[in-house]
Amino acid sequence: MPRLLPLLSAVALLIPAAGGAQPMAPLGAGDTHHHHHGPAGGSMAPQHASHEQALGPAGATYDLRFLDAMVQHHIGALQMSEFVFDIGAPAVGALAKQIWRQQAQEIKAMGQWRKAWYPEAPVYPVALPPGADPNDLAALKPMTAEQITAMRMLPGRLTAADRVAAYLTAMIQHHGAALAMAHDALANSANPSIRRLAHSILVQQQQEMQQLRRLLPERGLQAWIQGR
Repeated sequence: MPRLLPLLSAVALLIPAAGGAQPMAPLGAGDTHHHHHGPAGGSMAPQHASHEQALGPAGATYDLRFLDAMVQHHIGALQMSEFVFDIGAPAVGALAKQIWRQQAQEIKAMGQWRKAWYPEAPVYPVALPPGADPNDLAALKPMTAEQITAMRMLPGRLTAADRVAAYLTAMIQHHGAALAMAHDALANSANPSIRRLAHSILVQQQQEMQQLRRLLPERGLQAWIQGR
């Protein structure tokens, strides 16, 4: 299984991180703001703010905004999954590798589409400021470090004792956000490739969410349900 950095080296040629964004650190390297507290009382849920994940209204720039947002979201899933590849929980590790492979393929495809469809777009990931014209490429601004963090939805500090439950809990929530973004794309994009990707995400990630819930220890599952 390849790791994240070689893939991102290629993707960065198409969509490098916005200026000022912090590089991705290993999971558990530290905490940031906006944590939600998970099953064991630690910071297990992803760091995110729903308003920072909003893609904005339909328009000529919608597909570009969707691609940039979903690539960042997928990058978070890749890093989360790598953290549990070899932790002595074979079923969890196998599912994490499945998620990694699927989303790595989608990152590659989205990078190619972006380059082909928007050759005039900035190389950094973009977002639409509130009130800006969704049809105007010049109205787009670089994603801020906070927006990139929100899109990636990485968990906070983890311990050896809670990392399996933390990964499963965080990935359920991470997939839930991807489903919302996919529904948004179906509502706002007429591009057949974007729509096929959105349908694929809905099918694949709903199936994976069922697997994640089955693997989540009972105590962690009950805590996750209560926290919804």
